[in-house]
Amino acid sequence: MSPILERILATLPRDWQTRALYIGVNWTLVVVQNPLGQQQAGLAATPGPERVAAQTQFQLGANPPPSSDALALAQSVYAGDPVEAAVGLATLNALLQPDLARLAQVDAADWLAAHGQGRKVALVGHFPFVDELRPVVAQLWVLELSPQPGDFSAAAAPHLIPQADVVAITSSTLINHTLDGLLALVRPEAKVMLLGPSTPLTPVLFDFGVDLLSGVQVVDIEATLASVEASVNFRKMQGVRRVTLEPAPF
Repeated sequence: MSPILERILATLPRDWQTRALYIGVNWTLVVVQNPLGQQQAGLAATPGPERVAAQTQFQLGANPPPSSDALALAQSVYAGDPVEAAVGLATLNALLQPDLARLAQVDAADWLAAHGQGRKVALVGHFPFVDELRPVVAQLWVLELSPQPGDFSAAAAPHLIPQADVVAITSSTLINHTLDGLLALVRPEAKVMLLGPSTPLTPVLFDFGVDLLSGVQVVDIEATLASVEASVNFRKMQGVRRVTLEPAPF
């Protein structure tokens, strides 16, 4: 059981109900509602159409939520099946209520360029800004489960991550249950970013060595659902606010 997920789940409210579940080609969206009728939504990356096809519990498109208890559905983030785990993570993200005063708008690529200038940088996940970042940093390693030309296999993580001064990790690692192990490879003095729409905006992650959380808030559920249905990429997603969360200053 992941210590990170266990800590986050312990902070979630217990009286919210699941209202909608939609699984798109790129993103999974879950809508939850509290006893006063207030609704919130959360996102997580869909593991891929082939993963959806390999299981029978969920299908692409609208799905009846398997549990009306949102906290119980969030517990699915522990599941071995990645599609079920993505549903759990999207529900977990929907239930989080970050301190709005601590949220800022910091572009993930800009942060990495500033902190990675002249340094060794490891990216777990092939992000769209890879080509922009490469000429700025001293060394760039991109680790991927399905490597593109120039990438390294995820199996190289134990060799490369301990060498990095800056590490940026896709939050999809919470779906495939590799985040705990990856963070254990990071040198104590290295800077760590967790990023992507799957990112839980919770200060709990700062206790595990993360320095910056770069994710999204769903501010318009209908617009976000339309983006999920249209299978758009992250940069074209509507109805969300791109936000960052940093540790509170002493």
